[in-house]
Amino acid sequence: MQATMLSIPDLIKKKRDGNALSDDDIQFFLQAVVENNIQEAQTGAMLMAIFMKGMVATETMALTKAMKLSGEVLSWPEEWAGLVVDKHSTGGVGDKVSLVLAPALAACGLKVPMISGRGLSHTGGTLDKLESIPGFNVSQPFPKLRSILAEVGCVIVGQTVSLVPADRILYALRDATSTVESLPLITGSIISKKAAESLNSLVLDVKFGRSAICKDLASAKALGESLVTAGNNLGMNTRAVFTHMSNPIGRCIGNSVEVIESLETLKGKGPSDLMELVSTLGGVLLVMTGKVSSLSEGGRLITESVTGGAALAKFQAMMVAQGVSNENAQSLCSAQADYHRILRRADHQTELRTHTQGVVIEIDGLVLAEVLHQLGAGRTNAGDPINHSVGAELLVSLGDSVNKGRPWLRIHFESPALTPDQTSRLEGALTLGGSGDKPLRGSLIEDMIPPM
Repeated sequence: MQATMLSIPDLIKKKRDGNALSDDDIQFFLQAVVENNIQEAQTGAMLMAIFMKGMVATETMALTKAMKLSGEVLSWPEEWAGLVVDKHSTGGVGDKVSLVLAPALAACGLKVPMISGRGLSHTGGTLDKLESIPGFNVSQPFPKLRSILAEVGCVIVGQTVSLVPADRILYALRDATSTVESLPLITGSIISKKAAESLNSLVLDVKFGRSAICKDLASAKALGESLVTAGNNLGMNTRAVFTHMSNPIGRCIGNSVEVIESLETLKGKGPSDLMELVSTLGGVLLVMTGKVSSLSEGGRLITESVTGGAALAKFQAMMVAQGVSNENAQSLCSAQADYHRILRRADHQTELRTHTQGVVIEIDGLVLAEVLHQLGAGRTNAGDPINHSVGAELLVSLGDSVNKGRPWLRIHFESPALTPDQTSRLEGALTLGGSGDKPLRGSLIEDMIPPM
């Protein structure tokens, strides 16, 4: 084979000079990475060559497939054929969609083996949010994962060491080598993990805006189309929804406070923007699996599973199956839950007030997330500890008319405390306009690559 005749330096040079790598080249490179038969500097050099020269569609496809096959590929009972689904978000601020969507899909009869990630930089991680619930175990061996799926219909766990090991190694080096934004590397990372889950259908929430990886719709569509093409080519029915991500989703940002907002949403009292995302993404998956014939019918069924309590019952069962005590799970899901009897509350809270009157036009989610990150809600390096109690609650919504001196933001913090600079940055995150001005956001849904 060609690849075995080329050395690793030859392969790096080949890509550095702008030539396409063959399937065998890519397989040879990834095998060296997984078996640790390559210097870390060489892996970094290849990542930078891919970042600088890009990959044609056939290379990206070969990369994604080889990454998928670098470790264990999950398998499911025959009776689940066509029912195994998942959702992936490219990351945002206040993005708690998975906590509501997974149990809603399970309530509609689908199987959701959601393998999620941790927060890094300003974006929050689903696993971190769930781990703010005492006892919730996101590390489940595959036999246990399958039994939870059989019993409950949804499970949310982290990536195991045997699932796509090539991605785990490359992901850490992409961060260290500033090659995170590479389209083929993003595609390979996301789709290889989802393909290793042996999904029937996958919906992608590709976000764009100030608080997203993609800053505009054009770059979001380029990413979405790359992901959809790779997913479909690997046998997963894959579609994408393009959504706005500048203002926070919902009213809470942070781990414990987002769990509380998710539980309130599952009790039928959630914010409209969060429910729009849940019903749209869930509706797409219900169409893709043949459960319904239209997006409107799919969205209605998802909404009814939430407002009627079926999704809440699935979330409660998932908590218990993943290690939360029956008493705590029941208490969190009760109508008049005392959330902070179970979830840690920060030692201090402070409120920011408006300096003038006006209409709420915009709330900069990126600024809020960056300050909360500095206060301990997020991590800079993988493995860093976080403080689940640190967070923020928005006390106003887009379009609200506010008077001078009205509280608009509550910050939950411990140590360190807010600095004057952080307070100034937070105050600058709120944009007020005149009575004739309109908020910069209506619907969060901008466009989609729809179900076939």
